Amino acid sequence: MATITRSIDINAPVEKVFAYLIDPTSGPEWMVSMMEVSNVSGSGVGQRYNWKYKMIGIPFQGESTVTEQVPNERGVVENKGGIPSTFRWTFAPIQGGTKLDLEVDYTIPVPVLGKMAEKLVLKRNEREADLWMENLKQKLEA
Repeated sequence: MATITRSIDINAPVEKVFAYLIDPTSGPEWMVSMMEVSNVSGSGVGQRYNWKYKMIGIPFQGESTVTEQVPNERGVVENKGGIPSTFRWTFAPIQGGTKLDLEVDYTIPVPVLGKMAEKLVLKRNEREADLWMENLKQKLEA
């Protein structure tokens, strides 16, 4: 299992940042390699949706379930399917905006990608996480 952690300050109110991130349909707008989100059902804890994502050009699909949600403080999403993972978002108000923290635990699909590709995938996913955070900052500060 691999883990990515990132943090960024966004010059937007915590309520705006939280509302944007809990909407799964916003994912393809900021999440590099997210191709599609569909079949969204429910809201809050228990919300489910399907996704299609490309990892180093290989398409994967799966289902997400919101397992924890504390408005304007925390959100946790469990992903099953092609890339098993857990996304944990933490939101904190700061002077002039929001401190956003991300922790992602995920399993690299080694049988599909091969052991040789594992280090390449880890480095690429680290770079993509940086882009996710920068994209969120640009989108929410606009």
